[in-house]
Amino acid sequence: MNTAQAKRVLETALICSQQPMAVRDMRTLFDDQLGADTIKDLLQALQSEWAQRGVELVSVSTGWRFQSRPEMRPYLDRLNPEKPPRYSRATLETLAIIAYRQPVTRGDMEDIRGVTINSMIIKQLEDRGWIEVIGHREAPGRPALFATTKHFLDDLGLASLDQLPLLDTPGSQASVMEALNFPESVPPLGATGQPGVDCEPVALSVEVDRAGHAQSFPTDAPLFLLDGPSHDA
Repeated sequence: MNTAQAKRVLETALICSQQPMAVRDMRTLFDDQLGADTIKDLLQALQSEWAQRGVELVSVSTGWRFQSRPEMRPYLDRLNPEKPPRYSRATLETLAIIAYRQPVTRGDMEDIRGVTINSMIIKQLEDRGWIEVIGHREAPGRPALFATTKHFLDDLGLASLDQLPLLDTPGSQASVMEALNFPESVPPLGATGQPGVDCEPVALSVEVDRAGHAQSFPTDAPLFLLDGPSHDA
């Protein structure tokens, strides 16, 4: 099989697959006659060929997939005008803490937020497939340790946690907000004088829809709360 035929097979399999495909699964297409490095070279060639189109080939946590480019989303949404899931600000804060401080216990999250975390928040994130228990801390009560899942990375269009915006300097807050489309004008939780009271639900559009649209993460979660409790922000 020549290079052109091999790319055609990969392209067809990726377009027809409803889930990201791992390189090991792609090797099965060729009865393991092509090595992983060869397949990766073919994937990069396909990326270049699709560079000027409305659909792009990307690498995410669980493999490779075709998805629409972000600038195509407004047009495609007209075909399927469903409202995105809505989550409370408390839920988004909790998710941000887990993403950046994992693995963490519920007690760790409560120390950072400065408020008690409702069990339903944890359950909601687990049911969504974004977090999971990966172990238990050797401490009294052996509290569960939570971390994000590969599904969480896939929904954000990331290949690894290393691609999350950095929070290593005081000035990085602005870049994080811009990268994740978090409005900086949103007041910290508790700014109204009621620390620990969940704010109104906010839209979180981080899902792979049936059309394979590109992902976005427009939320009102104030990541700057990772530096301290809510009422101190």
